[in-house]
Amino acid sequence: MALFAARYAHAFADVLVSGGLADDLIDGQLERLLSAWRCSAELREVMADPSIPAEQKRAVLDRLSASLELLPPFRNLVAVLIDHGRITALEEVIAAFRAWWQQRQGISEVEILTARELDPAAQTRLLEKASALAGTRVRAVFRKDPSILGGVMVRVGSAVYDGSVRGRVDRLKEALTAQ
Repeated sequence: MALFAARYAHAFADVLVSGGLADDLIDGQLERLLSAWRCSAELREVMADPSIPAEQKRAVLDRLSASLELLPPFRNLVAVLIDHGRITALEEVIAAFRAWWQQRQGISEVEILTARELDPAAQTRLLEKASALAGTRVRAVFRKDPSILGGVMVRVGSAVYDGSVRGRVDRLKEALTAQ
């Protein structure tokens, strides 16, 4: 993550903290904004085009903001990025903000890889174990990866807990070749 993205993210967080917005409202606003950004290549092209004046980009932003019903802090974040020539880093700034916001709330991002789809009860059990590993509450992303063969891999930050069949086979292979 670029240092500038962290700076914008922290400034944005300061605005949201002073506004006292609820977490679910913040998440909803960010999801609407990111969805519009990701779904419209034309929007990204217009915003990234240096030949289009910032005033015109802000006019596009105002129409988008009205249609998405964005609250002023979210509209203003995008306007500041436009004005400073950083609009192409919108996703990076939002990712930096989310990481900071979750850390502030004592939530860790966790990725859980399994070889097959899990039922809700199994997901709940894994979330409890991941929370214990992280030592915090967790927000998990579940992914299916048949190449791990079975078991589970959990990523908490840069730490990887490998309980997969593939991982066990790889460790066994290393042990046998080391002897």
